[in-house]
Amino acid sequence: MTSAQPRPAVGRRSRTTTPEVLKRSRAISSGAPAVTRRAQTRLGLALAAPLMAMIIVFFLFPLGNAVYYAFVDFNGINPQPPFVGFDNFVELFNDPSVWSALKNNVIWIIIGTAAPLVIGLALALLIWGVERGSLFYRVAFFFPYILPQVAIGVVWGWIYDPTRGWLNRALEAVGLGSLGTGWLGNPDTALYAVLGTAVWATSGFVFVILLSALRNVDTDLVDASRLDGAGAWGRLRYVVLPQIMPVFLMVTTITLVGGFSVFDIIFIMTGGGPAGATEVLGTYAYGNAFQLNRISYGTALALVITVMAIPFAIWLNRLQRRLSLQGTGA
Repeated sequence: MTSAQPRPAVGRRSRTTTPEVLKRSRAISSGAPAVTRRAQTRLGLALAAPLMAMIIVFFLFPLGNAVYYAFVDFNGINPQPPFVGFDNFVELFNDPSVWSALKNNVIWIIIGTAAPLVIGLALALLIWGVERGSLFYRVAFFFPYILPQVAIGVVWGWIYDPTRGWLNRALEAVGLGSLGTGWLGNPDTALYAVLGTAVWATSGFVFVILLSALRNVDTDLVDASRLDGAGAWGRLRYVVLPQIMPVFLMVTTITLVGGFSVFDIIFIMTGGGPAGATEVLGTYAYGNAFQLNRISYGTALALVITVMAIPFAIWLNRLQRRLSLQGTGA
């Protein structure tokens, strides 16, 4: 009687390892990852180098140059301007024109941020369920945003013309001619007239971005809330807005920071007038730097604008990031 021979296990790999296999696995575990990491590092540096060079040349160097000029008294001619320390900033905080311009900036930031957001969101909600003609609406509303600011300022200057402007003529046509005025020449209406132009030009951008965000909203949740008896405002507040909030905050950041740095549309339409009624920090800094040759004082004003805008941008960016992570469950 012969003893049964053990049968080899079918489908199982042998656990015996040869010296060659051990040597090969050791080489793979030690050498290849190091080479891969070095290659990835070199590739990352090569890809980041152009961007870093642009940041240094177009951001860090001008920023350092601006800080230098803010602490000297440079008139645009003297190659060795004297050091004055914080004198430019002391004068800035004691300058009543700065506070008047800052007040106009605050009005611009509040209205120029809230109005485009409300109008853009309302338009996006109206067009959200429209399939036919959706592309036409997006192009039509976005078109003003891509127009040159010079063209927008000139055209709306014609619209606001007190004698031949379309706005006064339209008011006369509906029996409200008594409301007509020189919109850009009246200190009481000039700032709001320019603001209306800016809101018209910006609302299309907000509309397109928010409409794209609405395309990603879970409509099942909207339908369920409707079945539960939620009204239009309840669905917007508790269902729709939480899903588009990161995008909404991104648009808010762009429009709000733009309110701090507004310059071109005011400079084109009114130049800061009449009698400083539309003067903002940007136009006041430009006038001091390039019209009065007070380069250092204008640079100090520009730095103050930057310092005021950065905290709002950082706060909104962090809030947007936190909401985005909550949405992904991270």
